[in-house]
Amino acid sequence: MKEFSLNGLVRKNIIALQPYISFRDHNEFIAPVMLDANECPFGEFNRYPDSTQKKLKNKLAEIKGVKPAQIAVGNGSDELIDLIIKVFCEPKKDTILMMNPSFAMYGFYAAVNENEVLKLDLDENFKMVKDEFLKKTGEKNIKIFFLCSPNNPTGNSVEDIEFFVKNFDGIVVIDEAYIEFSGKRSGIELLSQYPNLIVLQTFSKAWGTAGARVGIAYASEEIIRFINTVKAPYNVNALSQELILNLLNDENRLKENVENTLREREWLSGEFKNIECIEKVFPTDANFFLIKMKNTEKVYEKMLEEEILTSKRAPAIPGCIRINVGNREENKKLIGTLKKISS
Repeated sequence: MKEFSLNGLVRKNIIALQPYISFRDHNEFIAPVMLDANECPFGEFNRYPDSTQKKLKNKLAEIKGVKPAQIAVGNGSDELIDLIIKVFCEPKKDTILMMNPSFAMYGFYAAVNENEVLKLDLDENFKMVKDEFLKKTGEKNIKIFFLCSPNNPTGNSVEDIEFFVKNFDGIVVIDEAYIEFSGKRSGIELLSQYPNLIVLQTFSKAWGTAGARVGIAYASEEIIRFINTVKAPYNVNALSQELILNLLNDENRLKENVENTLREREWLSGEFKNIECIEKVFPTDANFFLIKMKNTEKVYEKMLEEEILTSKRAPAIPGCIRINVGNREENKKLIGTLKKISS
C-alpha cells in the first residue's frame, strides 16, 4: 500500500461540510427543563434520542478494545454502507469494487449515488483470486472495496484478508455481519495497522435483534468523524439504543444464540446428506447454507406451497437456493418438505 492520505480520498465538499450538532450534544448535558427542541412535554419516549449514542459507544469500546471515537452507529449496516459511499465517492466519477456474488446493497447504494460498480468474480469455490484482484485495482477511479466475510450469499470466509487490505490504495470495508458464527478473527484487530480500513458489524444476526436495526462501523477516528458528519442527527432511536445496551450487559445472550445456531447448523448439515433433490451443499461459516438443487424452480415453488420462504439466488448463482438456519421446529419442517419433494 502506498502512503495513505485520507484527504485525497474524501470528497472535497464533505471535507468542508459542517456536521449538524444538536445543542444537547454540543453542551454534553441534559438540563432539568428542556425547551430547545420543540418536543411534546408528555409521553414516555417524548425526547429525542442521544444523537451521538455515547453510552452505547462507551460500552462497545470497552468490549472491542477501541476508543469511542472509533465507532459510528447506524440504522443497520445498510445506512453505514450508504454513508461510506457518500463520504468517499464523487457521483458519476468514482467506482466501488465488490466481490461477485456478494451482498447486493453495496451495488444498490453505489447506484443511488451514481457511482459505477466494478465486480470481482469469485472462482468456482467462491474464493477471491489474488491476481485477478490486483488487476482490478488498477482500473478506473476505485475508491472503495467492499469485502464481505463470511460472504453473503455464499457463506464462506475470505482467506488472507490482510493481503487485500494492504494491497488496496483506497478504503477497504470488511463487512462482518456473520463473523460470530465463523470463529474467525475480526478485522478490528487490523485497525491500528491500516488507516484505510473500516469494519462493519451488526446486531441483526447473531444477537437476534434484526428488528432493532443497529449496525456498527469501526475505523480510525478521522474516518468516523467524516461518517458522523454526513449521518442524520437522530439516526438510531432511543428504544433500539436501550435494547442493545441491555443486551451488551447480558454476557450469555450472544454465546447462547451462537451455540444454538451452530448446533442447528450441524444438524441440518447431516440431514442434507440424505436428501435426493440436493446436488451440493457449499461450506459455510455463517448462519445459512448455499445449496445447489436439482430442478431448483420446482423445489423453490414446493417449499413456498408448504409456507417455507427461502432465497432463490438465480441468475447470480444458477441452480442455487440460500436457506438460513432456523430453530429445530422450523428445521424439521424444512427437512420433511425436502424429503417429500425428493420422493
